[in-house]
Amino acid sequence: MTSESTIEINFDHGTLLVTADPEQISPVIDLLKYDQRVKLFRAQGYVYAQLIRQLISAGISFIDHAKNFTPLELTLKSRLTPRVHQAEALKCWLADKGRGTVVMPTGSGKTFMAAMAMATIKRPTLVLAPTIDLMQQWTSVLERLFGIESGMLGGGSHNILPVTVSTYDSAVLNMEFIGNRFGLIIFDECHHLPGTMNRMAATMCIAPWRLGLTATPERSDGGEIILEELVGPQVYRIDIDQLEGNVLAPYRTVRLELPLDPDEAAEYQVAHRIYREFLQRNQFSFNNQKDWSRFVGLCARSPEGRCAFDAYLKQRRIARGGHAKIRKTWELIRRHRHERIIIFTAENETAYRLGESFLMPVITHLTKAAERKEMLDRFRSGDYPVLITSKVLNEGVDVPEAGVGIIVSGSGSIREHVQRLGRILRAGNGKKAVLYELVSQGTSEISVSRRRREHRAYQRGRRNY
Repeated sequence: MTSESTIEINFDHGTLLVTADPEQISPVIDLLKYDQRVKLFRAQGYVYAQLIRQLISAGISFIDHAKNFTPLELTLKSRLTPRVHQAEALKCWLADKGRGTVVMPTGSGKTFMAAMAMATIKRPTLVLAPTIDLMQQWTSVLERLFGIESGMLGGGSHNILPVTVSTYDSAVLNMEFIGNRFGLIIFDECHHLPGTMNRMAATMCIAPWRLGLTATPERSDGGEIILEELVGPQVYRIDIDQLEGNVLAPYRTVRLELPLDPDEAAEYQVAHRIYREFLQRNQFSFNNQKDWSRFVGLCARSPEGRCAFDAYLKQRRIARGGHAKIRKTWELIRRHRHERIIIFTAENETAYRLGESFLMPVITHLTKAAERKEMLDRFRSGDYPVLITSKVLNEGVDVPEAGVGIIVSGSGSIREHVQRLGRILRAGNGKKAVLYELVSQGTSEISVSRRRREHRAYQRGRRNY
């Protein structure tokens, strides 16, 4: 090419191909890499907006063949009036060039805020959600709000329309073909995005406008940095306690410390001692993920290690599913027999054990989609007053009628704990939500509970027994 040649930008399987002489594009050379295979400059798709802005700012003319979208007339048909926090979130996002993450609690109207953004930007929009349930939920809401047909990508559907909802998994598989067809991309539950595979859905899309939605942005692996690079900075945040009693139902959290039965306590102490002695002999501190990986590797290489790992699993199983927890759960079900209750466990085994004990429906990742839908529909209608689940209902699924949550067991994750609280906070007439947390005394669950309650939502309205 000569210096007088026109710069051309093309979309190529999730990347940008730039035809230009090096001296022509010196102001943007830091965004590009020379691809020796095709003798052209290449960039990741997500830098499209930055590349265009810098070329315009430098006064460099170019032909844009990459963008394959035009303005789209999107008008909200809903008569809903935006709440103050929704309008403020939209204002902050627009002020940051329509790029960034909005942090709002479950039940506070993240979906409607996103629809407001779509109606403002008026460009073809792709919404990414982590599960098929959420994909279907988004599709229904958007069709109702805008009065249009919405496409779906995932769960056996492959219908690409100007407004399309996809699972993250399906977006990763298809973005190299559709990554230039949308001007706005919305990442629901965007704390999933930094995952090694999920982030590809963001890097291969050229959408200039990007909106991340989450109630729990914190990650233990530093993924917030990746989220800021691919979506934008955190532009707005409002927490559960700030919306309590107005947008969200008033709530209280109650931690119940329960003793193990004598036989369980004896078994726990034996298993715990074997596990702790192995850790001390091998100087494990579990300050990071590498320690855990090293522990698992060492356990696999010796009979002593396998014995220690079995002991670890046994003491955890006893603490998470003690008989006192089963009895207390039944007591709480009876106490709240006129309300709808969600019971959370850390693993399927305990969930099924509770289901068998109480003859109540159980939803796990093994539950087929049709059966899961039927259970949720019956829960909403009141036919099923109680649902038991391991982790399926931690996030996303809309269960507005639930007013009582019982955490039988869980991890030390702050995000998981906040998500479970969020499941019961959707406002209702006269509704007062309560979240019970059952903790086995004299076990590692005490420290686990302390870690997962390190969120402002748990610094008020809590009681211990």
